[in-house]
This record gives sequence, structure tokens and C-alpha cells, in this order.
Amino acid sequence: MKTKGTSKGIMIIGSLRSAGVTTYMKQGKLITRTSSSIERRSNTLPQFIQRQKMRHTIALWKILKYCKPMFTEHQTAYLNFSSLANRLPVVYVPKYLSDLSFLMPGIPMSDGKLPAVSEQLGEVDGMPALVTDLKADAWQNRAKLWLFTADQQDDGRPRVCFSKREVSWQEMTLADGHYVLKDEVFADPMKGWALVLVKGERCSPQTIVTHCTLYEQYMTDEALQTAAKSYGGLTPTVF
Repeated sequence: MKTKGTSKGIMIIGSLRSAGVTTYMKQGKLITRTSSSIERRSNTLPQFIQRQKMRHTIALWKILKYCKPMFTEHQTAYLNFSSLANRLPVVYVPKYLSDLSFLMPGIPMSDGKLPAVSEQLGEVDGMPALVTDLKADAWQNRAKLWLFTADQQDDGRPRVCFSKREVSWQEMTLADGHYVLKDEVFADPMKGWALVLVKGERCSPQTIVTHCTLYEQYMTDEALQTAAKSYGGLTPTVF
């Protein structure tokens, strides 16, 4: 099938994609050119770091999206999430393990116009707890609370699983004028949490709090070198 170009008089005769060649007519002449480069892709350290960040962002979102989180500050939820997740520490993973994901503090769980809820892990009355700065007036306007739980699974191929449930206000306990969630589970070093305040179409911007440190072993120089080698090594920076 022939396709005529209206702007420059270009008529495509065919495309030999398997051979990386494109043939077309231009101003009455038959033109043949390569359609792909055989030059090695540049992989400087800054480029590699950014690609590793994007790899991890995608791996996290592929799982988190099924919880239908609220990210309302960009055109799409994914763009909103990725712009925030790009600020996370970089973890280095070899090419053949590109689907790995890691639980770490700061993973974004929501983004919206309500004020952020201050959250930290601690103890209340001798019980592990998720401590917040929510006060009694937080109940107003039919507010809801979503508790996101992140579970770091490690069977040699670490992955994070996410789940979400609505928390009833009756589950919360007042401590020093602020609401807390008390449960032994909040001492688990392989889990993380984020409590999101929701009022209609608005939500608070929240990130994960966790004691998990598994991700730190993938931030070392050794992890960097191993990961970079699996991608063909780093491109030297020319000054």
C-alpha cells in the first residue's frame, strides 16, 4: 500500500523493518536509508540512575494501581505517582531481575489537595501503633480513612504487594488529643503503611512509613556495578 505525504511530496514505497531499512520516493528519486542505528546506546552514570529509578517506579505502579489509589494532581494517576516516586532513593537491579520492587519510606500512596496527615510508627500504652496528628474535627464532612498496607515479600526475588481497606473511626484511639491505630502488626519490619484522609473527591497526600531496610542492600556500590554490568556497563563520561 502506497502512502503519499502531503507536505514534502514524500511517497513511502515500503519499509523493511526486519533489515532496519526504509525505502521511499522523494521529489521523483528513490531514497533508501537505515531506519535504526547500530550505535551502542549511551549509558552514562546519570542516565543509568534515571533508568533504574524509572524501572522501580514502573514495578511499584504495576502492583499499586490495582488498589485504585487517589492521585488527583496530574493529568493521569500514573503521571502523578511517577513524578513523586522519582524522588525515591535509587535501587540497583540487574537486567534479568527488572521486575523487583522494594518497600522503603516515602513511597507515594496518594496525592491531593487536603492537608497531609502526619504519621509515624511508635508505641502507645505499650502497644505498637501508627500515630497520627488527626484530631476530633477530622470526622467532619463525611470523611473516610483508607489504610494502605505494603508487604515486602522476599523469596530471593523481592517484591512489594499493596492492599487497601477502609478504617472505621471506631478503630482509632485517642492519645494525647490525637488519633492512633494500635496493633501488634505495626511492629512488623517487613510491612509499611499509609493512612489517607478522603473527603469526596479530595484526599491527603500520603507516603509509606516503614521499618523495612531490605532495600538498602540494593543501594551499594557493589549493587550498582553488578546492575550496570548486566546492561553492558557504563558509558565513560567525556569532559
